[in-house]
Amino acid sequence: MELIIINILNILFWILGIYLLLNCLYLAFFAIAGLFALPKTQKNASEYKKIALLFPTYRENSVIIESVKSALKHQYNGLFEVVVIADGLQPETNVTLTKLGAKVIEVFFEKSTKGKALHFAMERLKDQGFDIAMVLDVDNVLGIDCLNYINSSYQQGNKVIQVHRTAKDVDTSFAFLDACNEEVNNQIYRKGHAVMGLSATLIGSGMAFDFPYFHKLLGDIGETVGEDKKLDFIIAKDKIKVAYLNDVFVYDEKVDNAQVFTNQRTRWIASQIEFLKTYALEGLVKLFQGNIGFFNKTLQTFLVPRILLLALLFIMAIQAYFNPVGPGKVFWTTLFLSICFTLLIAIPKKFYVDKRLYLAVLQIPRAMIGMVIALFSIGKAKKSFMVTPHHNKTVNNN
Repeated sequence: MELIIINILNILFWILGIYLLLNCLYLAFFAIAGLFALPKTQKNASEYKKIALLFPTYRENSVIIESVKSALKHQYNGLFEVVVIADGLQPETNVTLTKLGAKVIEVFFEKSTKGKALHFAMERLKDQGFDIAMVLDVDNVLGIDCLNYINSSYQQGNKVIQVHRTAKDVDTSFAFLDACNEEVNNQIYRKGHAVMGLSATLIGSGMAFDFPYFHKLLGDIGETVGEDKKLDFIIAKDKIKVAYLNDVFVYDEKVDNAQVFTNQRTRWIASQIEFLKTYALEGLVKLFQGNIGFFNKTLQTFLVPRILLLALLFIMAIQAYFNPVGPGKVFWTTLFLSICFTLLIAIPKKFYVDKRLYLAVLQIPRAMIGMVIALFSIGKAKKSFMVTPHHNKTVNNN
């Protein structure tokens, strides 16, 4: 009986080992691909399309005013309009935004979601001559010439465009850690994929769309906690490539404490599990139909979140020195070192000369604990609209 139990455990440990090995290989492959350069983005164009800058805003009265002021100052060679989709804003905030020059579209939902707010706004805007819709988070700041670059990319035939979202504030060690995480995501899921000729992964803001196509997409989005992931799957199903502009920036506030980090990751994990259940089988079908992009999106739902992967591999490497069951210590130690290597090459070089990076490393255990809490709290994301709070912070990462 004891031998049977040992054999079963041995098989289970090997299954876990192979699964985590595939995780590490996927991440390492695209992290290495991301080391190669993409062509420089062009900003000149023969004509300049009309752009709607969409700010879905949920109860962020002070932050949205500063974001709108910044957006209205943006230099674009064509016409653009700042549109605030106001969910739960104070009446005086709406008046202030209108006086500044923004278009305010108020929405009222029993259960708020970003997707429903965007769809409502697009219905209101569909006959106003817009060619491009760009979605921004409430705290986002456009980089120099961002709209000119997007217009040029659109003129080259790209119907969906993701720009490089990067940190505008790294004033705490936790914010710096989150900034590193953002750049690792950019390296693996956007730049690395673009280098390999695959669609970049949408990130929820700093993304631009052909206006009619975006209107159509939102009609199919339904009620979900992960609008950007749902859009990714619909776009992949349509076999439309998401272009990535690595040298065009939108600045975004980073999470500066563990509690907010946990809430945000709870929503992310909930959406990952939702789409794993929804698309796992369909992804396999699409592979045999030749839709590699859709299959790749499905693969991403099987990946362990990186912080959890790092923690799990560390634990497995330690236990292998005392446990003879399953893969040996060389296997687990190699996997742990490989994920460390992947993360190291995906972090921008400029971060290594900043002493805050080494303080941020000390926050990794807190982030790991936050991810474990998030894993057991995903039910909350389905019952309520979990919003990441924002603050008025200036861009200091130019």
